[in-house]
Amino acid sequence: MARVTVTPEAASQFAALPRPIQTRIVQLFDRLRQWPRASGVKPLRGSLSGRYRLRTGDYRVRFRVVGDEVRIEKIGHRDQFYGD
Repeated sequence: MARVTVTPEAASQFAALPRPIQTRIVQLFDRLRQWPRASGVKPLRGSLSGRYRLRTGDYRVRFRVVGDEVRIEKIGHRDQFYGD
C-alpha cells in the first residue's frame, strides 16, 4: 500500500470544493492507496510528464509517485486543471 500525502496548495484547493465533491475526492485518495493497482489513472504528457491524473466527474486530482508515496499536487475542476 502507498502512503497518500497532500501538498498545502492541494489541501487549500480541496477545502474550497463543495462538500459532495470533497467526499468523492476522498474516495479517490482511498483508491490511490492501492498504487500501482489503482484503477482509472492516466499519465500526463508534455510539461506534466512524470505526473498522473485521476478523475471523478468533472474534477481531477494530479499527483506524482515518489517511492512508496503518492503526492497529491493539485485538485480542481477540469476547466482550470491543465493550465500549469
